[in-house]
Amino acid sequence: MSSFTTDLQHSGMIAKNLDETIDFYTNKLGFEIAGIFPNKENRCAFLRYGHLTIETWEGDEAPMTTGAINHWALDTPDINAAYQNAKDLGLEIKEDSIQSIPTFWDKGIRYFNIYGPNRETIEFCQIC
Repeated sequence: MSSFTTDLQHSGMIAKNLDETIDFYTNKLGFEIAGIFPNKENRCAFLRYGHLTIETWEGDEAPMTTGAINHWALDTPDINAAYQNAKDLGLEIKEDSIQSIPTFWDKGIRYFNIYGPNRETIEFCQIC
């Protein structure tokens, strides 16, 4: 799969309260807001500090425990090739097809998720 990815794109974390989470990471830890986007009836924020980007969103129940990271995402310039490679490798893919969220970034994203050996979620994401 490394032939189809370029870097770690982001790590995903559910927020108990999105505004409180944004305030904590920006005003206390020095993160910048890379973007706040609608996602159906909820909001999703991308917070960046150097090379680290955290995707955090409202609407799901936050685990409120160590291990609260929901997923991490690898950046891919060709989501179709990455998806086919995941299928060819026999990886356990969560979705039946490539997903999209048109409201993220300027032109949306396309992504799919796989399960790792510990049932961790690894996302492959192309920003369009």
